[in-house]
Formats: sequence, C-alpha cells, structure tokens
Amino acid sequence: MTVKDYEKIISKRMKEARLRHSKNVAKEAVRLAKKYGADVQRAEIAGILHDATKETPEAEQMELIERAGIVLTDLEMSSHKLWHAISGAAFAKVEMGIDDPDIINSIRYHTTGRADMSLLERVIFIADFTSAERDYDGVDRMRKVADKDLDDACLEGMSFTIADLAQQKLTIAPDTFSGYNWFAMQKLKKKK
Repeated sequence: MTVKDYEKIISKRMKEARLRHSKNVAKEAVRLAKKYGADVQRAEIAGILHDATKETPEAEQMELIERAGIVLTDLEMSSHKLWHAISGAAFAKVEMGIDDPDIINSIRYHTTGRADMSLLERVIFIADFTSAERDYDGVDRMRKVADKDLDDACLEGMSFTIADLAQQKLTIAPDTFSGYNWFAMQKLKKKK
C-alpha cells in the first residue's frame, strides 16, 4: 500500500484537524529522515499512521490492543492518553498488515519515547513535536534543537513531557523516564 492508501483509510477515522496533523507529521518525518539518514518511505508511513486511533472510542482501542496480544501495565491501563499510541501500533499491525517492527515501534513510542530508540523512532517522536501546526510554548526552541541534533531533540522532548506531566500532577510513563536517562547519558558520553 502507498502512503495515499493509508491516508485514505485514516481519513475515515478522524476529523480534518487530526488528518492535517497526521499529514504534517508525515511531511516533517520525511524532512527529518532525509536530514538524519532514516528510511524516507518508512518515516512517511509511520508519520501518517501515528495517530490513526487517537479519535477511536476507547472500547475499540482496547479490542485492537487485545487482538494484537498486547498486555497493558497498570499505569498504561489507567493512562488513557497513552492508549492511542499502543492501539495505533496494534491497528497498523492487525488492520493494516504492517509487519515492520521499526514502523510499529515508531507508532507505539511516539508519545512516550523510550531508551535506545531506533533512528526511525526518534524521527517520528520529534516529527510529532515539531510538525507545522504545533504552536505550544517552546516549539520554536524544539525545532531549532531538532535541526541541530536529533538526540538532543529527543532529550528535550522527554524533558518537556516530564515537566508538563509533573506540573499537571499526572502519571509519567516509565519509558519516558528511562528514555530521558538514556539520552542524558548519551549526551554525557559525547562530552567526554
């Protein structure tokens, strides 16, 4: 299937604003893939599909997760905002027939990040943070960092996520903490 085929399928699953965001993430993923040497086609596919289930009813998301054989942790079960990334990965695998683990993981971890992400995972994680329609406080800084160093951008993104969730007194996924620590350690190693 082509990216246009995937786009046609997800356009029936989401509102126009979410579709525009997905297209923008795919476009930014292509740009970052070219810049950092990731596979452009895989980046575009993961980018267009990353939010495929964001507007899907929770019961249907849970059904997708179960069909894919994914068992949620207690924290994931109680953090409904994380479900779309997990169910999105399940959707790509179960419904779209995508068997590329790197694309699946890029969708699965686009919200939380994690330690030792692949290049494609990093591209999708940052493309979601820096897509054209994003306008949160700090997005300009994030875009500048992303244009200089993808790993520094991942560290910046996880730092932003941890601070934002802590400010709201919300749970923080362990993958985000371990990802933050992993990228912080990589930065320390580069300085030596």
